[in-house]
Amino acid sequence: MNTQTLSAPAVYQGQFGEFTITQSDRTGVIIYRTGLMVAALSLAIASALVVFNNQPATLAALTPLYACFTLALGVSLITIHIYMLALHRMLQAFWAIGSIAAVGLALSSSEPLAVTVYNHPLTLFGVGFTFVALTGIYFKEAFCFNRLETKVLTFTVPLLLLGHLVGILPIPAEQVLLGIWAILFLVFALRKTVQAIPADIGDKSVFTYLKQQRANKG
Repeated sequence: MNTQTLSAPAVYQGQFGEFTITQSDRTGVIIYRTGLMVAALSLAIASALVVFNNQPATLAALTPLYACFTLALGVSLITIHIYMLALHRMLQAFWAIGSIAAVGLALSSSEPLAVTVYNHPLTLFGVGFTFVALTGIYFKEAFCFNRLETKVLTFTVPLLLLGHLVGILPIPAEQVLLGIWAILFLVFALRKTVQAIPADIGDKSVFTYLKQQRANKG
């Protein structure tokens, strides 16, 4: 038996030709999913602290948790596979805008970041871009894999943030929505760990075709 044949990478038939999945591709998917898991855990811990232990020391701890959340999300946005380059870059730009706004608020305010954002909803016009980027991931996953949790998250996150921005949600409703967000984000991240890696890579022939099209236009 030819051991070289056994170890050869699988060949997939894509829309625009055959392609193989490399170890680098697989590593990228693992990094993407790890970023999602870190972000989900950070959000879940922060949400639990807000709902069940709303004390000054707890609120101060939310800032480093948010830093972990947004950095992990940034890593996922680098390694996510999205066919439309413009959409990919737009989500990354939204993340960058939100991150810069968060750093600016954290440095300029004497209050913990979470308190500043909660007490001054208009800050969501800056920080909120990070969550727009996250919602973009939820929408992409819902569209590509028809996942129930990401479908719900695609509407839950904007509802919570916009509801707080315009002041129409009572505190209990905000807590419920925050809990739904945290739980379903964890469900989403956990389900990604058992999903076949090639699914997150997608059809590499499409990426190659689109790259060639951009090169020809250039």
